Amino acid sequence: MKQAIIVGASSGIGYELAVQLAAKGYQLGLVARRLEKLEQLSSSLAAEHFIAQSDVSQAEQAQQQLTDLIEKMGNVELIILNSGVGQQEKQLDWPIEREMIDVNIRGFAALTVVAMNYFRERGNGHLVGISSVAAHMSGGMAPTYAATKAFVSSYFNGMRSRAEYSKLPITVTTVEPGFVDTPMVQGSPIWTSTVEKAVSQLVTGILNKKGHIYITKRWRYVAWLLNIMPKWLMRRLF
Repeated sequence: MKQAIIVGASSGIGYELAVQLAAKGYQLGLVARRLEKLEQLSSSLAAEHFIAQSDVSQAEQAQQQLTDLIEKMGNVELIILNSGVGQQEKQLDWPIEREMIDVNIRGFAALTVVAMNYFRERGNGHLVGISSVAAHMSGGMAPTYAATKAFVSSYFNGMRSRAEYSKLPITVTTVEPGFVDTPMVQGSPIWTSTVEKAVSQLVTGILNKKGHIYITKRWRYVAWLLNIMPKWLMRRLF
């Protein structure tokens, strides 16, 4: 049986990933802070799955918990790092910034190290990281969130290079969603996708071992536009 781990599986994209991957025959390791949500999710899925309570902001502890889960499952071929925190910053507030940095950067990088080292020992594997189209922005209303997602996208570019240098069949996939109808998205911005549609496209890209996935596909053009936009214009718009 194919095995996959989803970090950040208790809601939103991670929850729907569990539903759709389980339907495709994966045995899952479900990881999140909220144990009761994981138990509810696991019991709603067909077959037997694993759950692990973990707080990604506690980076070293989360590393050990992921390592333990991998050992318990035995032959994990796909690891998806989906945990993320995002808030607008109408006022500069260090506790809010620190939480985003602890989860989106420290925790993300710590778990990436565990996953990449495991796949090197295994000889192959597939690592997926959820970034954001915000990685291409530098606006004043959410500067920390955008910066953390820029780190994720850049960091995974480096991991992709390391995978190539290793000469091993390790796939590293960067996912950059636009607006998806999850609790993190406030209001109803343009081009907001349902979670089901977004994850359906994501799963297709994962199964095809794409290196870079935009959700939905039209957001690749937004990312391209943001990359060429003058900084002075971006500051006025965002």
